[in-house]
Amino acid sequence: PYTTLFRSECMFSEKKPLIILTGPTAVGKTSLSIELAKAVNGEIISADSMQVYRHMDIGSAKITPEEMENIPHHLIDVLDPDEDFNVVTFQKLAKKAAGDIWMREKIPIIAGGTGFYIQALLYDIDFTENEDDGEKNPFRQELEELAARSGSQAPEVLHNILKESDPEAAAQIHPNNIKRVIRAIEYFRQTGEKISHHNEAMHQKESPYHFLYYVLNTDRTRLYDRIDRRVDLMLEQGLIDEVQRLKEMGCHRGQTSMQGLGYKEILDYLEGRCSLEEAVYILKRDTRHFAKRQLTWFRRERQVRWIELSGAPDDTSNALKQILKDCMDEGIVLQ
Repeated sequence: PYTTLFRSECMFSEKKPLIILTGPTAVGKTSLSIELAKAVNGEIISADSMQVYRHMDIGSAKITPEEMENIPHHLIDVLDPDEDFNVVTFQKLAKKAAGDIWMREKIPIIAGGTGFYIQALLYDIDFTENEDDGEKNPFRQELEELAARSGSQAPEVLHNILKESDPEAAAQIHPNNIKRVIRAIEYFRQTGEKISHHNEAMHQKESPYHFLYYVLNTDRTRLYDRIDRRVDLMLEQGLIDEVQRLKEMGCHRGQTSMQGLGYKEILDYLEGRCSLEEAVYILKRDTRHFAKRQLTWFRRERQVRWIELSGAPDDTSNALKQILKDCMDEGIVLQ
């Protein structure tokens, strides 16, 4: 029932339209994104760091072809598990996908919970100052060798180094994300500038898009119950067998793909580091912590519109009405 406004004389803004639909894991983004795409003639770009990988379906809660309901989806099943995926790669792929969607006179809907990826796309953050130059620089080599020597203590050792040079970045980067910790230390040593200051400067940029940015939320008890039920469902659907197959394919915990929630915990169980009961407990606990960190991230973002989901667990009709009203008010779509 809605028509996209693309011609500049019809729009309030000459910038290209973009809708962002995000929120903590398990809150209900997927079903709402499908309904929204159908309503505004949109296509969906996944902002998920795990659904990009082939063969990783259950643990990533990947949308199925049936659930897509013929809505085109982008950045799903585009990499093999042994390939690296980071914010720079996401930004490049997402910008290309959005360009193709606009060419078809449709609206890109960014759906997913990786806030850093969304921020990078929305504000067109420049990562070139800290990109690889084709050769491993001595700072990174030294830090990676320190990580190797430190073994299981590597996250704590490296995070403490980062705290000394850039406490703001240390507060934002989880110790287990060794790659990002090393990159932040490396950036400071290369440039003398804190990466947190660089990121903040990038964040103050004006977005090149005419966007609406929505964060879905619900009360904590309900969200945590949804997370626990999702983990139970993953196990029923065959998460253990999925991780076993990945292990047989040669996947190991050193790979970016195997650092995802659901994969590293079950891998620990399969390799005898813990019992299944312990693995499930850790997975549920860490997923709840992850959801809390996601919400903390989104609260810092600018121009965010929060939508509280209440009523029936999967009822997103009121949320859809609110978004469509905003779209009309902003001149993104016309009834």
